[in-house]
Amino acid sequence: MTDVNPEDAKVRNRLDRWRLMLGGNEADGISKADGERVQLSADDARRDQALEELYGEGSTRRGGLGASSPRVARWLGDIRGYFPSSVVQVMQADAMDRLGLRQLLLEPEMLRTVQADIALVSTLVGLGRVIPEQSRETARSVVRQVTKELEDRLRAKTVQAVSGALNRSARTRRPRHRDIDWNRTIAANLKHYQPEYRTVVPEQLHGHARRSTEIQREIILCIDQSGSMAESVVYSSVFGAVLSSLRSVSTRLVVFDTEVVDLTEDLDDPVDVLFGVQLGGGTDINRALAYCQDQITKPAETILVLISDLYEGGIAEEMLRRAASIVGAGTTVIALLALSDSGHPSFDSSHAAALAGIGVPAFACTPDLFPEMMAAAIERRDVSEWAASQGIPTTHGT
Repeated sequence: MTDVNPEDAKVRNRLDRWRLMLGGNEADGISKADGERVQLSADDARRDQALEELYGEGSTRRGGLGASSPRVARWLGDIRGYFPSSVVQVMQADAMDRLGLRQLLLEPEMLRTVQADIALVSTLVGLGRVIPEQSRETARSVVRQVTKELEDRLRAKTVQAVSGALNRSARTRRPRHRDIDWNRTIAANLKHYQPEYRTVVPEQLHGHARRSTEIQREIILCIDQSGSMAESVVYSSVFGAVLSSLRSVSTRLVVFDTEVVDLTEDLDDPVDVLFGVQLGGGTDINRALAYCQDQITKPAETILVLISDLYEGGIAEEMLRRAASIVGAGTTVIALLALSDSGHPSFDSSHAAALAGIGVPAFACTPDLFPEMMAAAIERRDVSEWAASQGIPTTHGT
């Protein structure tokens, strides 16, 4: 057997990568030192074919997969076999438009072959009511798989953060004997230590109020249905389901475009929520806030989370006056420009600044930080300061 020079192998590997990236046309110019063109291994040749069918130029692209379901199913299987998961997700997203995969996903056999992730769920939610009846159950099963994975990932942290915040906010300085927090009481009264008696005489007791089965906070998630908010809608539905399972919290979920739809009755199942959403259309934030304002019965105990890019299609001045009225009544209002893992969102900066000026912090939040944000709001801490402590850029009022 002939030994392979490590340096030669490294060069060949680098040339193979360039060859896969540039394609196989004569113009790519990739050849070995002796002028011989790079020959791909069998696996790399399949990778090259998968890339060519998606990204090839001219007639190759037009004649790639076309509308052939079997060929698309095979292609989807190929990319999962030859590329890492992160790359598969990018290629699937590109295939939506380049290969007409958006339309092909309306067919049940296609849905079973695609790697389920939040991008796919966002696509299915966008397709929504146009999914044929024969594909609807398959689409729901794909969405259920992803939302269950998200809920499993986020539930424990959300329950712990929200429940802990509710417990801390219930502290009292007039606790019953069995509810006294002795560590906090002693620490707060050390200045009253009596050396002759070798004890602390507490002037102020600290403890917890008796746990109540009554609702301690009311939370309203008010979600913009515009197409750019698809990922935020998915995460909001999952958090809504988790929050609605907590007995001490009353949760309402409202979605809007130019109309307002209350999906609170579907909160126990994120899939029902998502298939009740109709992405796209106009935006009337003022109308949505008016509806939410009518649902608020205890302003001081209510947290309203407006999840929107703030591109108002209605009358902006009325929207701002409405928000100021809600804040003035004592409700905590937060504007999330996005609830997603994505990068910096596009949003109306002038409206964000105007909201910040009336006491409504405006910033984007990742799903992993959302539970901590809710905890800060429940404890009536300054949410803008919390965001700053997490390194989250916030919009400031002028």
